[in-house]
Amino acid sequence: MQNLNEPNDLEQHASLPENAFRELKKDETYEPLMPANQTPREVNTWSVSWGLIMAVVFSAATAYLGLKVGQVFEAAIPIAIIAVGVSNAARRNKSLGENVIIQRIGSCSGSIVAGAIFTLPALYILQVTYPEISVNFIEVFLASLLGGILGILFLIPFRKYFVKDMHGKYPFPEATATTQVLVSGQSSGDNVKLLLKAGAIGGLYDFFVASFGLWNEHFTSRVTEFGTMVADKAKLVFKINTGAAVLGMGYIVGLKYATIICCGSAVVWWIIVPGISIMFGDLQIPLGANGSISASAASAEQIFTYARSIGIGAIAMAGIIGIIKSRKIIAGAVSLASREMKRKNQDGKANPRTQRDIPMKIITIGTIATLAVTFVFFILGVMKGNLLFAVVGLLLVAVIAFLFTTVAANAIAIVGSNPVSGMTLMTLILASIIMVSVGLSGTGGMVAALLMGGVVCTALSMAGSFVTDLKIGYWLGTTPAKQETFKFLGTLVSAVTVGGVMIILNKTYGFSGDALAAPQAHAMAAVIEPMMNGGGAPWLLYGIGAVIAIILTFFNVSALAFALGMFIPLELNLPLLAGGLISYYVNTRSNDETIRNAYNERGTLLASGFIAGGALMGVVSAALRFCGLDFMLYSWADNTWSEVISLIVYTILIIYFIKTSLVKPKHLIP
Repeated sequence: MQNLNEPNDLEQHASLPENAFRELKKDETYEPLMPANQTPREVNTWSVSWGLIMAVVFSAATAYLGLKVGQVFEAAIPIAIIAVGVSNAARRNKSLGENVIIQRIGSCSGSIVAGAIFTLPALYILQVTYPEISVNFIEVFLASLLGGILGILFLIPFRKYFVKDMHGKYPFPEATATTQVLVSGQSSGDNVKLLLKAGAIGGLYDFFVASFGLWNEHFTSRVTEFGTMVADKAKLVFKINTGAAVLGMGYIVGLKYATIICCGSAVVWWIIVPGISIMFGDLQIPLGANGSISASAASAEQIFTYARSIGIGAIAMAGIIGIIKSRKIIAGAVSLASREMKRKNQDGKANPRTQRDIPMKIITIGTIATLAVTFVFFILGVMKGNLLFAVVGLLLVAVIAFLFTTVAANAIAIVGSNPVSGMTLMTLILASIIMVSVGLSGTGGMVAALLMGGVVCTALSMAGSFVTDLKIGYWLGTTPAKQETFKFLGTLVSAVTVGGVMIILNKTYGFSGDALAAPQAHAMAAVIEPMMNGGGAPWLLYGIGAVIAIILTFFNVSALAFALGMFIPLELNLPLLAGGLISYYVNTRSNDETIRNAYNERGTLLASGFIAGGALMGVVSAALRFCGLDFMLYSWADNTWSEVISLIVYTILIIYFIKTSLVKPKHLIP
């Protein structure tokens, strides 16, 4: 077996194999960048220390940004860039395996933060109306920690299916971008230069928008008087995010999935939203703490916040259908766990290094232990000693988190976006209904449901993030067991950080004003409060979404992708279509397969650079605002010309993307 500490040129000219992103032919196998017969340098003091630093820093940064704007930026790409940077600065050779571990530990921050801030701030929000509700660090910490651990444990049995068996069938956009960044740190040449150039262009492009507002972040049909009239009267709006990062994401997602996603958006925004206004003009659209407004007087965006419940129903049904279709895989995972529990001296070493997970026996014992701790947490800290409530709560959390793990992984694999808030909202509704039926309601029910939702939300968020990590490891050839083991450490550190940061931010700013809007948490509070006080849920909308998902499945259309389009705002879906169209155009410019592959590789590098640069500059912009440095030109942002300029600049960016992708490599020029 070759040791990568010995001199070799593997990483001097590192690049992913040609078959990394496509389906394998019959009898074809994928050989990762670090083959199984090598022992790369992975876990050591350097990688673990930097990973923990990244987990702390990015947990704090993403928590603040997420509570401020309601969106959690994925930390994986910026952390990968930093890992490559510090390794190169320290002149560490053969550092690919180390950088992967740094990225794995550090990326726990985004998943833990998303799980926590989407649900747990609702406790503070409800506390304003119900002073008897108490919130402490231990509750926030344990909900985040236990959810994160369950997400890891529940996903590991499905690792082989998602990352190996489904090779080339899912685009994995974020994993693709992160992998390209990590690979670039180990190589030199034109590909690295192209990635760095694209990262600089995409990063500066998005930085000018996020930090200065030199042009608008969106182009909308309201830019003209006619468009404004149509938006106000007919509730028909066209909106597109003009950022570089989202465009790059669309390229990697591809035309097929991007089209399905945008069809879902079109149905909600251009059929259902206007339809509600015309046919149900007197319908009261809830505005959270601000009361409600009639559909005829509401904006298209306000109606969408109501209509997106159809998307929640569709996501839930798509998830159920996915679970039914995956029943053999789920049963196989359970059966494997059962068999290995009965075996003796099973250490998993029969598998090659690149396919070696933590032994299933340990996973099973760890799952049982985590559920036991969760039960103790519920009965002592949440349910106040009531055995029935604790048992029901544990069963709900365990079943929902386990079953929807595959849904979260599928969503990330398809579009790079995890509809965790929608699935959590459905969890809260189900939890509220069941807990009320067994006798738990009022403020006690609110606290219990939200903490249960926090555990589930974090588990699903972690599952989605972790499948990205495992896919990166599969492409590069890291050891899954090491990835899995140190993911637990990152989860612990991130949970401690998030719990502390959330309490500090609540005491400093609070969650009721404009400083920290926490929109998802407000939505969770608005749903759960009436249900725990005898109210209901928009079952009709959920039912419509469920029917749509069933019909789509019957016609062999991806119900989950369509449902994601119904749930995610229009302005974030249309750029995916733009990127998908670019991908189609680039990949059809030549009849020569070699040239087509070369074009696509350049396009993928450009897209990855846009995503990486945009993500990194998003962190910088957030840091500047956190430090009180606000350079935004707000008056200019409200000017319609800022939107016009955004469209012009966006068009130039697209032209650059296409032209640069269609440059033949030197070795293919006759």
